[in-house]
Amino acid sequence: MARHCDLTGKKANNAFAISHSHRRTKRLQEANLQSKKVWWPQGNRYVKLRLSTKAIKTLEKKGISAMAREAGIDLSKY
Repeated sequence: MARHCDLTGKKANNAFAISHSHRRTKRLQEANLQSKKVWWPQGNRYVKLRLSTKAIKTLEKKGISAMAREAGIDLSKY
């Protein structure tokens, strides 16, 4: 399974790890992903999603149906 947010599509970012001597080596900055069961009122059940913490905060404000509609996701498949 790819490490990206189900609703926002956030994924890892390429960056450099810089040592004290200023040598730069490639590293990944992973998104802060959490597995979360969210209540979906229209489906009358819980939906298990892998969300970034930013998406969880936005979810509390907008609601699961609105965010899924914006992302183009069919929640009945989750």
